[in-house]
Amino acid sequence: MSGVDTTDAPSRSPFPALFNFRDVGGLTGHDGRTVRRGRLYRSDSLHRIDETDQAAFTALGIRTVIDLRRPSEVARDGRVPAYDGLAYRHIHPEHQDWAEFPYDRRESLARWLADRYAALAQTGTAGLAEAVGLIADSANAPVVVHCLAGKDRTGIVCALTLAVLGVADADIAADYALSTEASARFSAWVAATNPEAEELPPPYLASPADAMTLFLDELREGYGSVDGYLRHAGVTDGQLATLRDHLLD
Repeated sequence: MSGVDTTDAPSRSPFPALFNFRDVGGLTGHDGRTVRRGRLYRSDSLHRIDETDQAAFTALGIRTVIDLRRPSEVARDGRVPAYDGLAYRHIHPEHQDWAEFPYDRRESLARWLADRYAALAQTGTAGLAEAVGLIADSANAPVVVHCLAGKDRTGIVCALTLAVLGVADADIAADYALSTEASARFSAWVAATNPEAEELPPPYLASPADAMTLFLDELREGYGSVDGYLRHAGVTDGQLATLRDHLLD
């Protein structure tokens, strides 16, 4: 049985202009311990939060925002509003633009996405390590990590974190797949607010569970374990231990 709690589905976002905001907690990790709620959130881009959302955002008590977008995306769209007591960290895991790898609809979408994630894990090691290191520090919690759609770069950081916590791959992949619903809602919002906008290609909208399963399987083939990959990236054993200590009940 999946440990994904449907009450955390993207439709439960407390923010009208965010479509992929949710609590990462509630899944089962090492020794049957539960990933704590209210400590780590994931989201699509927070630049759409406006003054009417401030009370809901403040009520979550979030201390740290980790923004994984490219510098050009931040410059174009802006960043989360600067609320009192909120630390903002911009981290760009280096990776090639997806436009350099056109998707052929005859290909497996899961395979195409897994290849993009593997490439990011190779070139973006420093950024991924920094993001996981920030999440590991309990002084930064609650943390929200986001990118543009909240499914790819954010999905990788959350998957790595959950794997360290001992969450089963099937549950990690199921949580990742929730982003497909969020993308559909985002697309409907874009169509309603900007009818002339071009339709986004499938890789930018879909999150097939198999893509995350392939990525995690192949990461372990290369590094022995997710912990092994993160050590290679620069995360210390101490950080891995504190990650488990404060994110597992």
